Amino acid sequence: MGFARACSVALVGVEGVVVEVQADLEPGVAAFTLVGLPDKSLVESRDRVRAAVVNSGAEWPQKKLTVGLSPASVPKGGSGFDLAVAAAVLGAAERLDAATIADLVLIGELGLDGRVRPVRGVLPAVLAAAEAGYRQVVVPEQTAGEASLVPGVSVLGVRSLRQLIAVLTDEPVPEEPRDTVTGRPDAMTAGLMVPGAGVGTGLAAGVGEGEGHRPDLADVAGQAAARKALEVAAAGGHHLLLQGPPGAGKTMLAERLPGIMPPLTGQESLEVTAVHSVAGILPPGEPRVRTVPYCAPHHSATMQSLVGGGNGLPRPGAVSLAHRGVLFLDEAPEFSGRALDALRQPLESGHVVVARSAGVVRLPARFLMVLAANPCPCGRHTLHGAGCECPPSVIRRYQSRLSGPLLDRVDLRVDVQPVHREDLMGQGGRGEPSAEVAARVRDARARSAARLDGTPWAVNSEVPGHELRTRWPVAPGALVAAERDLERGLLTARGLDRVLRVAWTVADLAGHGRPEARDVALALELRTGIARGAAAGAPS
Repeated sequence: MGFARACSVALVGVEGVVVEVQADLEPGVAAFTLVGLPDKSLVESRDRVRAAVVNSGAEWPQKKLTVGLSPASVPKGGSGFDLAVAAAVLGAAERLDAATIADLVLIGELGLDGRVRPVRGVLPAVLAAAEAGYRQVVVPEQTAGEASLVPGVSVLGVRSLRQLIAVLTDEPVPEEPRDTVTGRPDAMTAGLMVPGAGVGTGLAAGVGEGEGHRPDLADVAGQAAARKALEVAAAGGHHLLLQGPPGAGKTMLAERLPGIMPPLTGQESLEVTAVHSVAGILPPGEPRVRTVPYCAPHHSATMQSLVGGGNGLPRPGAVSLAHRGVLFLDEAPEFSGRALDALRQPLESGHVVVARSAGVVRLPARFLMVLAANPCPCGRHTLHGAGCECPPSVIRRYQSRLSGPLLDRVDLRVDVQPVHREDLMGQGGRGEPSAEVAARVRDARARSAARLDGTPWAVNSEVPGHELRTRWPVAPGALVAAERDLERGLLTARGLDRVLRVAWTVADLAGHGRPEARDVALALELRTGIARGAAAGAPS
């Protein structure tokens, strides 16, 4: 009889749970039993592991083999347990030292020829292993750079099971060809233990752009009100609605919002990288996301693709892929009502809870939302003489697709009108560049961070209204206009709190110690779209 154990990690959303893989050999008819709540892809690992072991030159034990995954109550899925199962079986067969593999966390899929293939979610898996006290992990060579982002963990990147066996038995490490199908360039080499303090550069493929290619606000001509709203949104983390006819520049403005937002901090970068790792969209050779994410799903996206879903345990949706970044919904009224209303929870809480029969998953979703909408289905309703033929009932029905509860969570609303010829042709049609706007945003964020130091809130948009009214009151008489709108029903109680948050952001941009009447006036104008007169100190 023989017994050995190794460890791997099960992912529940973007959080990992260390799983002990136990292998037990007993005399009897040769059989391979896998227990511990595995899904179908994990059950299939019995055939993958057996073929990989035999094709790696090791002998498969001809005994009764039972592999258990503990804790059994945690759902387990995917092919990432293959490497740990193979190591535990070889340990039970005394091909590997059982004491050595017991201290390892192994993550990776095995091909039938013994090659080790990359899997999703390596970063959150290694983070979970580190939190559990493990200090040595084995991963596919292609994801070793991602795993090495976790400090204090030694990473072994291997190309094949043969290389792993050679390293653990102190034999010469065989040369293996790089996997041309799934291989990615990486600095790690098989058989080398390195400290896990490496860093990388890059971003999530499909949800952002490199810093050198980030769209610049200088390309936007005119649109002073929309540019002002973009700056306020970036400084305070406020959600934004851009409404106007086609071609006015709504998408162009939204694409430039990430370029004026503060760069990700180290912790935020790890959070975003973990989400993108689980989603499987980290680009080759770029193990760490450093730029602000930008996610723009098509209006045909389902509710599951927006908030998370899929078979078994849910996977991150667009709201999680936009975590710490921008979620842009172009043609917002064309999205399904159920999908839009599903955004209300993450807009308030900064996370989304998805319940499925396989379990409940909590996914991060703290994003800045930008909605873009036409005034009517044809888009020409507000253009004088443009020939809009949409009946009034159609226009009302189209505009009502954005529900009141959703719009009540949007702090800034701007009408984006077509650019005038003078703005487009004057001075080369160039506006203020993103670098100058981003500098003002950073200064405003620094002022709010100093004020919010020691509190659980990071930006003005997260501060509860009660705290704003009691702990940080505005200047005397500054809320007269807002209180009047509240009495008239133009503002809800939640709307008033959001006006206060925007007013603090405007004051931070203007360098005011606390919001004055002109700051509140601009906040009301951005909230309701009704001009309240000059607002000195507003960002230009």
